[in-house]
Amino acid sequence: MTTTDPTTAQSDADTERVSVDELRRLFLFEALDAPKLDWLAANGDIERREAGDMVHLEGEPATCFYVLLDGTVALLRRVQGDDVEMSRTSLAGSYGGAIQAYVEDLDQVYLNSMRAVTPARFFVLGAREFEHMMRKWYPMAVHLLAGLMLGMQNNQAVVGQRERLLALGSLSAGLTHELNNPAAAAVRATSALRERVAGMRHKLAMLASGEIDRTSLATLVKLQEHVVEGVAKAPKLSPIEEGDREDELAEWLDDHDIPGGWDVAPILAQGGIDVACLADIAESLPPEMAAGAVRWMGYSVETELLMGEIEDSVNRISNLVAATRQYSQMDRSPVQVVDIHDLLDSTLVMMAAKLEGITVHKDYDRSLPKVAVYAAELNQVWTNLIDNAAQAMAGQGTLTVCTGRENDAMLIEIGDTGTGIPADVQSRVFEPFFTTKPIGQGTGLGLDISWRIVVKRHRGDLTVESVPGDTRFKVRLPLTSTPVED
Repeated sequence: MTTTDPTTAQSDADTERVSVDELRRLFLFEALDAPKLDWLAANGDIERREAGDMVHLEGEPATCFYVLLDGTVALLRRVQGDDVEMSRTSLAGSYGGAIQAYVEDLDQVYLNSMRAVTPARFFVLGAREFEHMMRKWYPMAVHLLAGLMLGMQNNQAVVGQRERLLALGSLSAGLTHELNNPAAAAVRATSALRERVAGMRHKLAMLASGEIDRTSLATLVKLQEHVVEGVAKAPKLSPIEEGDREDELAEWLDDHDIPGGWDVAPILAQGGIDVACLADIAESLPPEMAAGAVRWMGYSVETELLMGEIEDSVNRISNLVAATRQYSQMDRSPVQVVDIHDLLDSTLVMMAAKLEGITVHKDYDRSLPKVAVYAAELNQVWTNLIDNAAQAMAGQGTLTVCTGRENDAMLIEIGDTGTGIPADVQSRVFEPFFTTKPIGQGTGLGLDISWRIVVKRHRGDLTVESVPGDTRFKVRLPLTSTPVED
């Protein structure tokens, strides 16, 4: 495909001028009076393009306003490094290019690319001439259009900020809930541990009184070390298996006249002690020490279990704090080289409260390389997609998060088993303010923001496929290119 520079692709012949009659035949100018048509004819030029030539390129400074006189053109958008055709037309009077030149304080760049499909001829006005024409001929319309455009942008920014604040509040509440659980567990375990240590101090006082001979004491200490080592290695039992183990231990304790069997049996069962272990303890010590030894072992096992519970709770709090730092990208540069799975995992941790009752299935391709991205902004994308999925499933269903490679891109797929998106609105879900949620439950900006982050900032692609029970949002991030700078 030829990629002629639009600013230099002129005919070798002298500059052509359009006739007033030809302008009058175009629907765009048909209502103009003779002086205005004369002004257009005098200030505009005719430019020609061959089939395949680019008329203007997306993202470059918008210098010209183009009106199609004859031929066929296609409008293109850049997606993941490729030009994707959005539409094509051969209607004389169709226009494009610097269509927003009259709006002040706006980044004046071409919003798309235009390519000549067949040899085409255009009437071309410079952006400054187009701005002068609009402001002089239609001052009120210019004020209305500029106000509408800038007002929509400002409204979108304000509503988007409000929506992000609400999302942050929701995430903060969820994080508080997640932190409260292990913190409360640690407090409960510490309180119980204090009681058990007090009981062990009492038992130590009895040992110090000399009622137990040195040989029996050494045997008791050896048995205690063996039991404590077994706690960490104890197999995880199902509720039924654990109940059966407790019944067996309680019956054995009753048969050997050891009081309080039903109290100590559940603790011994959790520590991995079985009837055979109790038998070894009874055989290793004098009969009169059996009851005290079993109680001592119960204290030892429960102390170890409580310390394990405290350790797990503190580790969980530490992991939540780490996930929060990863999610917020606190004290980190905007663009980072990251493992995309770390971002996904941190977002899932932050969204845990909203995912209660939902099964989360992860299928990661860990061979994917690290990529340079705006990490905090991508976390916002994952948050929006996962939040939508959670709402669609209403507390029950399966959330699937998959990663893989697709040609030269990284594919991140977030799927849910919710109600799905109707086929007739799937093409609109990325439009600003469009939402399928009930009034008051969404602004319709989450997917628009996500689309702009993925497509505009990362030169990627964001698409959706949906049928009832299977909705999948697919994010494609290029593996080779770098994000677009501010």
